[in-house]
Amino acid sequence: MDAKWADWAKRLSAVAQNGLTYAQNVFDRERYNSVRNIAAEIMAAHTGVDTDTVLDFFAREDGYATPKVDVRAVVFRAAALLFVKEPEDGRWSLPGGWADVGESPSEAVVREVLEEAGYETRAVKLLAVYDRNKHDHPPISHHAYKLFIRCEPLSSSPTASAEAEAKFFEEGAIPELSVTRVTTAQIARLFDHYRHPDWPADLD
Repeated sequence: MDAKWADWAKRLSAVAQNGLTYAQNVFDRERYNSVRNIAAEIMAAHTGVDTDTVLDFFAREDGYATPKVDVRAVVFRAAALLFVKEPEDGRWSLPGGWADVGESPSEAVVREVLEEAGYETRAVKLLAVYDRNKHDHPPISHHAYKLFIRCEPLSSSPTASAEAEAKFFEEGAIPELSVTRVTTAQIARLFDHYRHPDWPADLD
């Protein structure tokens, strides 16, 4: 779950972004820029990143502020779940990432599995929609929704070169997780869904 400071910074940044999108009065725009500066100062104070870098990151976002969408593929083979090793931290996650503009969630998750793990799959069921802020992830600059989508492999082995090392792990042998992306509780819940295929999707 997000630390209070991260939640405050993201909410202030969203207020500033929305205000700058619609404000016409020059004084209102100055006030919203001040709010954005405060958000950047909060984020910088707790992350060690300098304020100008954070401010530049916030300023790149325009239009009405909405959560980003992170898709994660849930690919079972028998009772083992597919993971990929993240180059960034050397830990393991489900294949996935930010959805691209112009893609449906199912198109995005199928693309991610193919790129990261080399497997062709078919998206078959939405298992969970989680608000990232409500789970035990370390804070990031964005507010994000996480979509966990069950995908069926279309072959028993990879059909394309992969960006990352990919392996299937059984429930009792889960590797160290990249908790920026997935948590232990989320993985446990996905195995519960595997055992109960008729369950509806989880919603925060």
